[in-house]
Amino acid sequence: MPFTATIRTLATSRGLLAGAAALAGLAVTNVVLARRAERRHPPKGRFMTVDGVRLHYTDSGRGQPILLIHGNAVSGEDYETSGLAAQLRERHRVIIIDRPGFGHSERPHGRLWTAMEQGALLRQAMHQIGVERPVVVGHSWGAIVALSLAVQHPAEAAGLVLLSGYYHWTLRPDVLLVVPGAVPVLGDLLRYTVSPLLGRLLMPLLKRGMFSPAPIPARFRTEYSDAMALRPSQIRATSSDGALMIPGALHLRGDYATLPMPVAILAGQGDKVVFAKRARQLHAEIPGSTLEVLPGVGHMVHHSAPDDVAAAIERIAAAALPDTVPVALDHAA
Repeated sequence: MPFTATIRTLATSRGLLAGAAALAGLAVTNVVLARRAERRHPPKGRFMTVDGVRLHYTDSGRGQPILLIHGNAVSGEDYETSGLAAQLRERHRVIIIDRPGFGHSERPHGRLWTAMEQGALLRQAMHQIGVERPVVVGHSWGAIVALSLAVQHPAEAAGLVLLSGYYHWTLRPDVLLVVPGAVPVLGDLLRYTVSPLLGRLLMPLLKRGMFSPAPIPARFRTEYSDAMALRPSQIRATSSDGALMIPGALHLRGDYATLPMPVAILAGQGDKVVFAKRARQLHAEIPGSTLEVLPGVGHMVHHSAPDDVAAAIERIAAAALPDTVPVALDHAA
């Protein structure tokens, strides 16, 4: 081998080794940061194992049960940060579950965690803790899960409150950004190395987009943990759910008109994540549903307009009362 070729080969080998060492260093750093985030934000509720999945949840308050299902990039704690959960607990038993892979819940490999699969899992969780016919509230991706639960088991949801949901298939460029993170092997490599770093750089922009045109509330700025959201485990869940968003909406599109329970739909007029016209479209497809499009509000309606959201939940809960047996026991988290 010529001397110059040998030099080039050695340089290439050294470059590859240096690159591999850098990636390994990033992976170790991200694992350490994830563990540190979990220590700083320990679970506040309980754990249960449902169909082989360890789920973290809180269950507190008394009265008619309300199940709160969170969206992407957050966990069940988002309903605490918004103040909505505390407001509802004054009259209701409130159950909040971290969806698989979010917060402190596990997301086992080897299963396709579609909205239908997650809805079925949450239904089993309700049975396991003795909750019958809750009013089901879903925000953003959680709204697809709420709809999936109601479509599969309409007799087991007393009512639905859907916040800023993605209900109909549309072209979404943001899906292209998350698909690589959902690909086996490649996704694992990315989420343990460069994805958390990129996430930290993009997080301020993402937060503004979630709330705009409303300001980011002070409590969200203080309590939301970037470090928890950017753990490799939660990046995997966020990426997978993002990749399954369009198939989830396509799967449900023929079932909206068949929903028998009372349904309230809320959207922010300025929502830049899911345009309000999708909520209007869903309202037209569900007979008897109500619609509120809130001016000056973005995607995070439960943060920017918690009183409006709470009032809508109370209306649906009241409409469901004739067929609902209230739960009178206290279930402190």
